Amino acid sequence: MRNVPLDEVDGLDRAVLAISTDYPPEHRLPRHRHRRAQFLYGATGSMRVETADGTWTVPTRRAVLIPPGTDHAVTMLNVSTCSLYLEPSAVPWFPRRCRAVEVAPLLRELLLAAVDIEPEYPARGRDAALNTLLLHEVSRCLPLPLELPLPRDERLHALCEAFTRSPDVHDPPARWAARLHLSERTLNRLFRAETGLSFLQWRQRACVLHALPLLAADRPVAEVATTLGYESPAAFSTMFARLLGAPPKDYRDPAR
Repeated sequence: MRNVPLDEVDGLDRAVLAISTDYPPEHRLPRHRHRRAQFLYGATGSMRVETADGTWTVPTRRAVLIPPGTDHAVTMLNVSTCSLYLEPSAVPWFPRRCRAVEVAPLLRELLLAAVDIEPEYPARGRDAALNTLLLHEVSRCLPLPLELPLPRDERLHALCEAFTRSPDVHDPPARWAARLHLSERTLNRLFRAETGLSFLQWRQRACVLHALPLLAADRPVAEVATTLGYESPAAFSTMFARLLGAPPKDYRDPAR
């Protein structure tokens, strides 16, 4: 199915519904939830998925697993998606919170085939077998460290949100501590309690994840490094590979 609203087919007695959707540039889906679990794959562009727990930056040809009933918003940057909407009873292994994942070549090809399947496909035969294989392949997806946890503390949350819009890898913790009227030690304890990361770890991850849409838009590595405040492209690339396990070039949009 292509560009079909989920509401039109959600009630069908099928474990898997595959829908391909093309979005205009800079499109934002406001907070919403689905009865079904969702496997949200970006065939082009990049996405930012937001929940109460944090944000997931999803580069091209990767995906995010969104549990059923999870309130989430999605910002689309030149994205064509393929979503699998899955009956909760068919995916008891689904995570309880969002998870970004790698998408293997076989799964990509299965997704492309699945969107051409009629919504009321026969319960037996080729189409049903393809969707069963899809479920097996989705369950085997390897997780990616593309989550930026956000604190529940309102004042710290506001500072984190502002930082994600214009990150600087050298933004000093003293500035944050002063804004919150805390000592730097207390700030670090608060960060760990609220996000599971130290301030420096959170700052580094926020910068690297901010780089992903820029790389997908074919911005030069040197320019991205400068934007984030790194002294050199090499310093940026080293930190990027340390966090994500691959160099920046692996996160460019192949379509470009």
